[in-house]
Amino acid sequence: MTSAPLAARLSIPSGPLFFPVTAYGPDGTVDPGVYREHVRRGVEAGAAAVFACCGTGEFHALVPEEFEVLVRAAVEAAGGRVPVVAGAGYGTALAVRYARLAETAGADGLLAMPPYLVKAGQEGLLRHYRELAAATALDVIVYQRDNAVFTPASVVELARTEGVVGFKDGIGDLDLMQRIVSAVRSEVPGEFLYFNGLPTAELTGLAYRGLGITLYSSAVFCFAPEVALAFHRALNTGDDTTVNRLLDGFYRPFADLRARGRGYAVALVKAGVRLRGLDVGEVRPPLHEPAEDHVKQLAQLIDRGYALIGEEL
Repeated sequence: MTSAPLAARLSIPSGPLFFPVTAYGPDGTVDPGVYREHVRRGVEAGAAAVFACCGTGEFHALVPEEFEVLVRAAVEAAGGRVPVVAGAGYGTALAVRYARLAETAGADGLLAMPPYLVKAGQEGLLRHYRELAAATALDVIVYQRDNAVFTPASVVELARTEGVVGFKDGIGDLDLMQRIVSAVRSEVPGEFLYFNGLPTAELTGLAYRGLGITLYSSAVFCFAPEVALAFHRALNTGDDTTVNRLLDGFYRPFADLRARGRGYAVALVKAGVRLRGLDVGEVRPPLHEPAEDHVKQLAQLIDRGYALIGEEL
């Protein structure tokens, strides 16, 4: 297991992890200028890192050339102030291609998403991520979700792999995560990072904090950074009164609204960014735009979130 610069920069969470949406122009092509502005605003608002072209950024919809342009734009907008981690996925060959493009574009690390479609065994998954980690000098965070679910023994092997510095959980099985954390702690010396990667991760922040996992991805940060920062501060200082006030008044209703449409984990977030005045365009198919009434409800929720932290829009 490496003691890598990325791990060092992420180990103490100074703010939420920012997963920017991808900006498209009126003709549907990527808009690096608007994307750069979106990233810049997030960094200046207090993000601890930028995760470019990942799930919220519609990695699935980007061809390699677009991906490289956007990662480079994110690196330029971050300006070295925070690390930039880029998505990588699909089969091994394509994941390696995206990884090398991210390295060329100046990224600091990779978020390795599950292989495309296939349900592989532990041996095949380990081979996939080992080959990806060996393909570049970038540090790799492995994302557990969907068809890539690991046993504690497999995560121990990942933690022993040169270049793999962290593990992001998108499953939500706390028993499994406790066993993973315990196994790695017992068998692999040094630091290994863990991330809560569930949709609207704030909902499970208290539970993951109990496992010692304080790093998490915040989609809300894309459109309501002050609310996300207030929650992050409260969670990490033990101000559970504020945590629960925001959970009850904002995050749970937001998650309920998100659950009303397939793909809303991306489409509703993008609508939120537009509501806050930055035209990042619509989602690409196969995702679809939220219903008009749902966007109105989102606007009301955003107002409520700011009222809960004592700020006005």
